[in-house]
Amino acid sequence: MKLVGISGSLAGSKTSSIVYEVLAAAKSINSDLQTELLDLKEYSVEFVTGAPLTYYNEDTIKVVNTILSADFLVFGSPIYQSSISGALKNLIDHLPVDAFKSKVTGMITTGGSEKHFLVAEHHLKPILTYLKGTVPVGNVFVHDKFFDEENEIEDIYLKRRINHLAEEMIFLQTALASRY
Repeated sequence: MKLVGISGSLAGSKTSSIVYEVLAAAKSINSDLQTELLDLKEYSVEFVTGAPLTYYNEDTIKVVNTILSADFLVFGSPIYQSSISGALKNLIDHLPVDAFKSKVTGMITTGGSEKHFLVAEHHLKPILTYLKGTVPVGNVFVHDKFFDEENEIEDIYLKRRINHLAEEMIFLQTALASRY
């Protein structure tokens, strides 16, 4: 099985570090798992125009195809103006309507205000389920205060929440895969 993590931030490293933590936790649970991090700041994903995927640049095609070929995914986004990042929404707009059929799609969000902890539930989750994704019950919101100067996390409770998300994602994806 392959788990792909997507960091939907074009600046900084907090979101990508949290997505990486989920990938590492999943790998520690199942060492046979393949993982890959797609950090959107490392790619030039073109703005959606409605054209077929083959009309876009190599980065856009690579990122979309990596997502489509994954067995399951974890999406990370900073919260800007009570919403997911525009970069992540633009990427998602490139995907077909059944892109996540039979795939678990976990959610990670980061933000500077604790008021944003429900953005994943009210904004990202409907998008993922519209694309036929199975969304775990748990998701992880990380407030800026949990990061040190190097954007590392030392909070034991946050690490437990990350591990629980990884466990739930693996459990659900294993169950989905056994049905087909």
